[in-house]
Amino acid sequence: MIDLMDSHLPTTEAAVTACRALADEYLREIEVTHDIGADQTSRRSAAGVGVTTDPDGTLPHEAYVEFGGLPRVTVRLYPEDDALISVEGVEFPDVPRDEVPAFLRSVFADRAFVKARRFPPGYRLVVPLPGDRTYKERVPMIGLTPWLSGKVR
Repeated sequence: MIDLMDSHLPTTEAAVTACRALADEYLREIEVTHDIGADQTSRRSAAGVGVTTDPDGTLPHEAYVEFGGLPRVTVRLYPEDDALISVEGVEFPDVPRDEVPAFLRSVFADRAFVKARRFPPGYRLVVPLPGDRTYKERVPMIGLTPWLSGKVR
């Protein structure tokens, strides 16, 4: 088994491989879509018509990963070493690519929770990672899905 907690993921493909391993470990279906080339990746719209490589000659690689089951989780892996992770519609932008496996493991292992606040009223989805690191994002009041409601503390 690959140690996904402390691994460095130098490429988008390495991160996709880690996502596939987590899908196998947690018995989840996975669907991956790859976008390769500066004319295909979402952050390269200014690349120009017909341009597929970066100025250094490399092909940027972006991937979109969708996991089956609950909670609904998607990951967009960017060529710039970061990711956008969505859990039940709550988006966590700018997650470093190296932290994606730990983030997903926390969600799939049922360690993520929703923190409720009475005044002013509100909710935050909290995803704890090893080493006392956490990711927190606001949950819209009308966006509280059944899965998120079941995680309220």
